Amino acid sequence: MKTKPRVVVGLSGGVDSSVAAHLLIEQGYEVIGMFMKNWHDESVTISNECPWMEDSTDAMLVAEKLGIPFQAIDLSEEYRERIVDYMFDEYKAGRTPNPDILCNREIKFDIFLKAAEKLKADFVATGHYCQKGEIEVDGKPVYQLLAGADPNKDQSYFLCQLNQQQLSKALFPIGHLQKPEVRKIAKEQDFITADKKDSQGLCFIGKVRLPDFLQQQLKPKKGKIIQIPEELEVYQSQRIPADIPAEDWDTETLDAISLPLHYSADQGKVLGEHNGAHYFTVGQRKGLHVGGTGKPLFVIATDTRENIIYTGLGETHPGLLRNGLFVKNDQIHWIREDLTLAVGESARYKARIRYRQPLTWATLIRKENGLYVIFDEPQKGVASGQFVAWYDEEESIGSGTIF
Repeated sequence: MKTKPRVVVGLSGGVDSSVAAHLLIEQGYEVIGMFMKNWHDESVTISNECPWMEDSTDAMLVAEKLGIPFQAIDLSEEYRERIVDYMFDEYKAGRTPNPDILCNREIKFDIFLKAAEKLKADFVATGHYCQKGEIEVDGKPVYQLLAGADPNKDQSYFLCQLNQQQLSKALFPIGHLQKPEVRKIAKEQDFITADKKDSQGLCFIGKVRLPDFLQQQLKPKKGKIIQIPEELEVYQSQRIPADIPAEDWDTETLDAISLPLHYSADQGKVLGEHNGAHYFTVGQRKGLHVGGTGKPLFVIATDTRENIIYTGLGETHPGLLRNGLFVKNDQIHWIREDLTLAVGESARYKARIRYRQPLTWATLIRKENGLYVIFDEPQKGVASGQFVAWYDEEESIGSGTIF
């Protein structure tokens, strides 16, 4: 008969998951270490920057030191299908994917979780900087996804697509710690990973050269870079109605403020050439290679059909700033299902559209066609395909893919 609850830890070969495993042993769990191999193609990884073999070895050495069983699991086929193909499709369509959010939803808390359940595990654990809460609503347990205690490392945004079932099985052992504390514990335990640099690459692949990665499938294709003037008439229609609260706006006003604008080549002037609109994203300023503009030049839209990049001068260009965004019905996700907005309802939450962005107040308005998120302050670089996540203080309430 099993006495201790069994937990499978995703050992990535980094310091965070190493300490997570150690803390779980201290808390009395029966711990199994598992390394996920998600990638085979070495041609696009920067070879000396954490290739999977080195990570796998480090994970194994940590498991050995802790005296826990260890196994590696090859998820590269599922990863290619669910994450890599999705990335290519999104870039091809001129959208900006977030593979890390998808990786958590589809790989770590789905395929990996199922592999752990085959080992009769009660939980899976990761080295994410976030926390889990549990409350009771109508007599039933409801799980909360809470921000990590270290404000510089909070990773709750990357987990904003998890559901109640996934959260019920998840443990985040280091979420209450600051990063320096995690390193200190790793040093005390003499882990090989104690001083290892944090991985900056795609989720569990290692450091990947994204342009090289995209060019494998999306071939370079010369096109025009067009500068759009600030005085464009369409920007006038995006003005916020004075003295009318957002929840009282009609759908036409909400659409004008929240839907992405479509530009045409005759609205601006040609500044230069690019190698493929699908390599660029809204808000980007690097890689345009256009000089002599005075102010910095930002991408305000991409058209992958016509292969045109539209740009605007300076950080306050109206094409770079948006007061709202839209999420289609089938892309709305509530972590807290009990707080789901019905059609006609609205709520005030704080929201962010990218990792590490400070949370900012917004009004969420549910209409028949989907969810409108109207910000109190204009947001820079709202990109289709990215995720918006909304919070009540420290708690992540839900998220959605930006249309």
